[in-house]
Formats: sequence, C-alpha cells, structure tokens
Amino acid sequence: MPTVPPASTETAVDVTALLERGRTLATPVLRAAVDRLAPPMDTVAAYHFGWIDAAGNPADGDGGKAVRPALAVLSAEVTGSAPETGVPGAVAVELVHNFSLLHDDLMDGDEQRRHRDTVWKVHGPAQAILVGDALFALANELLLELGSVEAGRATRRLTTATRALIDGQAQDISYEHRDRVSVEECLEMEGNKTGALLACASSIGAVLGGADDATADALERYGYHLGLAFQAVDDLLGIWGDPEATGKQTWSDLRQRKKSLPVVAALAAGGPASERLGEILAADAKSSDFENFSEEEFAARAALIEEAGGREWTAEEARRQHTIAVSALDAVTMPDRVRAAFTALADFVVVRKR
Repeated sequence: MPTVPPASTETAVDVTALLERGRTLATPVLRAAVDRLAPPMDTVAAYHFGWIDAAGNPADGDGGKAVRPALAVLSAEVTGSAPETGVPGAVAVELVHNFSLLHDDLMDGDEQRRHRDTVWKVHGPAQAILVGDALFALANELLLELGSVEAGRATRRLTTATRALIDGQAQDISYEHRDRVSVEECLEMEGNKTGALLACASSIGAVLGGADDATADALERYGYHLGLAFQAVDDLLGIWGDPEATGKQTWSDLRQRKKSLPVVAALAAGGPASERLGEILAADAKSSDFENFSEEEFAARAALIEEAGGREWTAEEARRQHTIAVSALDAVTMPDRVRAAFTALADFVVVRKR
C-alpha cells in the first residue's frame, strides 16, 4: 500500500481516538434516526449498520472506518465550536454514505460487506432499495430540523455532494461496458463517487459552526483530494487486498470488471504487458463463462496490471492526492491541534489495509 511520511507536527495525534470520537458522538444520533423508519426498514437498516445479525439478535458488527464522522466533528472545531456542533452533519453524511453502499452492493452484485452478507442478499433487493432511499431522506430531514441558516447551507452542500456521488456511480457502471476508459475519465468518476462526499464531510461541521464559504470551500478541497487518495487506495485493495482485512472476495474488482485506476493506468501505459492485458480484458467482456474463472486466471490478470505499471502508478497517485489535500489546509486559519488532526487523518487514509 502507498506510504506517506509522518506528519511533521509537534502535536502527537492518536488517529484511532479521532475515529472513535466521531463514531461515539455520531452513533446514538444515528441509531435514533434509524429508529424513525417504519418496520421492517428499521430492522434492515440495523442489520446493515451491524447492530443486529440476520436473525435480529444484537450484534457488535464492523461499522466501518468512521472517517467521515471523524472529519465532520473535527471540522466544527475549525470555527472554535465544540465537536458536538458537527454531529448532525456527521450523521447526515453517514446516512448518505450508507444509502450509497446499500444501492452499490445491489448494483454490483456484491454478496459480502464488512465480513458478512450484504442487505440485498439477506433481505432481498427491494428492501435494499427502500432502505437506501429512506436513509437519504433521513439525512436531509436531520439537518433541516435544526432550523438555522447554517443548517440550510449544510443541506445544500450535502445534496450537491449526493448528486455528484450518484453521477459517479452512473459513470462507474457505464465504464464496465466499455473496452477502454481514460485515466482522466476514471479520476473524474472517482472524484464524484468518493471525493464529493468526503469533501462534504470535511466541511459540514464547519458550516454548522458558522464558517464562511471561503473556509468551507478550502475544507472541501482538502476532502475532495483526500477522497481521490482514499479511492486510489481502495482500488489497490480491490485487487490486491487481503480478504481477511477487506471483507471482500479475492480480486473483487477484477471479478466485477471494474475499470479502476490500476486497470486504466495499466491499459494506458503501453508496452507488451499493457497490450496483452487489453486483449485479455476485451475477450473477457465477450465471455459468457466469466463467472466461472479460476483464481489463477484472476491472478494472471492482476500480474499483468502490475507488470504494466498500474499498481505503482496508482500508489503514486494516492500519494500525490494526499499532498494536494494537506496543502489545501494552508488556506484555512485553525488551531494547530485541529490542523494536526486533519493531517493525521489524511496520513491514515493512504496507509490503511481495509
């Protein structure tokens, strides 16, 4: 996985504590929001979030990395506000993120998320669609209930980010049916699908705390480029990640014929490995037996991607986007402690293994 130099700050930052703070502050409000849903959607959503198992028994499931809630509550502190000011924004962003996961899992045919069966596999496609829609509605409801000017501004940014996220998913699906996608197209798609919501998470707490648009825009730039770094690492994990850590199948993105950054970069590189990869993927697209490919066949495709330079290019792109993200913070006046935390979260994103 890509590595970055440690942040050169005098303030030591415990990233695990930052992530846990965001999760601890957001989870009670998130649970209360889910409790508003009509049965059986409340139960289906609780299963998705890992609070219960498929039989309805209490569970201590893997709730994800909680990067977005951590960023939202941290951004409130940019304005001098208490981290709690950012909680409605943190929960709203988390609801939108999980709306997208529910729908993406169904569209992609993913049967596993966070080491267990996905919602559509357990409760059916209809419930996955309905609960996803309900989470999106809840996100906007929670913000607008605050009734403040700041809440209105935050809702506008959230809905704009959500529209970009949906655009990105539409691009992602369309690319699966094309032989070639340019690196620029792939980055645009990933900026929409991942960057937009992380941009919103990085600014929404500050907006709720009364930050002006210039401050919020700079924080969004940080989050957008952090999102591109995040997705580049995700793309690496989607091919070479350890299933025990990621909770997904081996070679998961190759199984779905995704035009992820390593694939696109390898195809654009030129040379024998790139040309051979292009021939194989073009044949795969016409194959009626793709679902029955062996582990060795997927491994061979991954090896060609690496030989063509796709793996190293993507790792370098993650590092480049990380640098741009951290540099965006220079435009914002904030306490040194808060700046160090933003930098530490950026470092975490590009060295994670899941």
